[in-house]
Amino acid sequence: MTAIITLFAAGVLLVAIEVIVPGGVLGILGGIALLAGVVTSFVQFGAAGGSLATGVALLIGALTIYLEFVLLPKTRLARKFSLAETVAGTSQPPPADRDAVLGRECVAVTTLAPSGYVELDGKRYEAFCRSGYAEMGTPLRIVDLDTFRLVVTKLNATS
Repeated sequence: MTAIITLFAAGVLLVAIEVIVPGGVLGILGGIALLAGVVTSFVQFGAAGGSLATGVALLIGALTIYLEFVLLPKTRLARKFSLAETVAGTSQPPPADRDAVLGRECVAVTTLAPSGYVELDGKRYEAFCRSGYAEMGTPLRIVDLDTFRLVVTKLNATS
């Protein structure tokens, strides 16, 4: 009987800590301890004792889920640990507007061999040089737009 109570107490304690410190590991260990308590109950007390232990373990699991997903998010502690703000930044600059850039001239700000960066109206864009290698400072013409980059050629080259 002591082993069953110890396993259930450890399971309840680990599951309770899991409610406050999310991550899953403590909850899984608590569930394993509760399962071990149930198995031990079946071994020591037969079907009646095991069934009672199973009911208690299921009740503890349901209570834990209710606390973690219904009550805990409404508490001051949860609001303190939860993110309330969002970041409005992006990892990539917006792609160029096709109609606004086609046919315009730009300057290579890095060597394009054949990819690199160009500058147009003070903004840097990733570019692919269709005419091959273009050194930094080379004037280029925008002839197409790929998914996220400009397709350019040297001014004296034909596209």
